[in-house]
Amino acid sequence: MANSYYLITGGAGFIGSNFIPYFLGEHPELNVVNLDKLTYAGNLDNLQEVENNERYFFVEGDICDEELVDNLFNKYRFKGVIHFAAESHVDNSISNPNAFIKTNVNGTFTLLEAARKHWLTHHDTGGQSQNRFLHISTDEVYGSLGETGYFTEESPYRPNSPYSASKAASDFLVRSYFHTYGLNVVISNCSNNYGPKQHKEKLIPTIIRKALKEEPIPIYGDGKNVRDWLFVRDHCTALNTIFYKGKSGETYVIGGDNERNNIQISETICTLLDHIKPRQKGTYEELITFVSDRPGHDFRYAIDAKKLKNELGWTPEASFDAGIKQTVTWYLEN
Repeated sequence: MANSYYLITGGAGFIGSNFIPYFLGEHPELNVVNLDKLTYAGNLDNLQEVENNERYFFVEGDICDEELVDNLFNKYRFKGVIHFAAESHVDNSISNPNAFIKTNVNGTFTLLEAARKHWLTHHDTGGQSQNRFLHISTDEVYGSLGETGYFTEESPYRPNSPYSASKAASDFLVRSYFHTYGLNVVISNCSNNYGPKQHKEKLIPTIIRKALKEEPIPIYGDGKNVRDWLFVRDHCTALNTIFYKGKSGETYVIGGDNERNNIQISETICTLLDHIKPRQKGTYEELITFVSDRPGHDFRYAIDAKKLKNELGWTPEASFDAGIKQTVTWYLEN
């Protein structure tokens, strides 16, 4: 098994760069090939801890490049694909939806076709039962919740942004390759992630960055939009569980059991910074500034992950207070 290779796409992004060191640490018998285009969201500095690991290989390239993907499958005879690569910044999808369709839909299709071609016809790679394709998606495909209720694996798809629509399309493509071709696939749909290495444009890094620069902290609308926050390390353990224990063809939703609205997030971070790195004058909370709401801004997401918990035995470990403290500390140090 020491010669088993696994393709991880988008491994230089936020979640991927947390997952790769974890995955290599959990499985000393395997090798990882990280295929990443290194767009604005990818940063190789996030992978310094594994860059000298003899079981880690980096390839700069695009998941839409059929020839490159095919060559990698030929060279490494992958036992599995863990597919993170995606355009994921909702605001960018509103201003430039084209890139989201290309990467999230066409890129996923390219990977699925390569997996089908190599795994379902090349018997020497072990056939479909051993080779698995894990597609990482988002709870945003389910649209928006009101004050109550939770997303589950049975929730209807109701994407409201070009980003969530492109992820919904990729989910359906993955599902179709199971039902049509018998490809061994699993899909995960997660809630909002937070933690070390997240791109600076996302909400929590933005709050920290603006606060430390003593600039206005921008909060959309009235700040009452609610998300279920999942610590990135907990997401990594969930994905590892789903990849190895999940049932082929199934979907698993992943949540952190941490519902917070944007005002609560901002206030929590500001209070932490008041203790760790106080301002010369006043508190960080005074910097919170309300700005025009994002078009099509979903009100609330929340996840009921009981299928993942009951069937596969996974639970999130980080409380929000512990996770956000670790996150703030990381940004102060980096």
